Amino acid sequence: MAGIVTISATFGANGSVIGPAVAERLSVPFVDRAIPYSVAADLGCTLEEALLHDDRTEHGLGRILASAARLPNLTLGGMEVHLPDPGAVPEEEFVLHTEQVIKQIADHGGGVILGRGGQMVLAGHPATLHVRLDGPRDRRISNVRTAIGVSEQEAERLLEDNDRARSAYVRHFYRADPGDPALYDLVIDSTRLAAAACAGIIVTAALAIP
Repeated sequence: MAGIVTISATFGANGSVIGPAVAERLSVPFVDRAIPYSVAADLGCTLEEALLHDDRTEHGLGRILASAARLPNLTLGGMEVHLPDPGAVPEEEFVLHTEQVIKQIADHGGGVILGRGGQMVLAGHPATLHVRLDGPRDRRISNVRTAIGVSEQEAERLLEDNDRARSAYVRHFYRADPGDPALYDLVIDSTRLAAAACAGIIVTAALAIP
């Protein structure tokens, strides 16, 4: 049985719904929100500063890296985004501590880890199942519109920004393409299947690992 499941999900692929469902069925923690709290505690910084460097928050590092590559100036959510203050804790320090938290989770009871390059951090870990959730752009846009009640144009913008951000995090720190199926044991079109069915498939795969 895989005691650890990493889930890489594109925006609108229901990762935030499927991840907790998998954790509940496997009776392990879903640690998505716990990681930045642990990193902040380890570094002795504020939670806000840790979230600034996190890949799964609105102003996370992935979003910052992605925005920095787009010209001219960009605003996100009405707020102008800047790279972190050079005097702040270096971004590599946050990533290092994020990796340490993920490895601690793997070594102490396991859990379901959403994003944060978990598939790279635990690559080769024998008790880990690596999963990719994705789907066609139009169905992911439809999911976003249904989930948060925005226009199609706004859903398209959110999808583009979030996909770029999540991809930038893995590309920047691990020099890998998160869409590469070779990184995963299981790739699911989670826009085609119901979230409960996707969770069931992942749980079955996790239980099948020796």
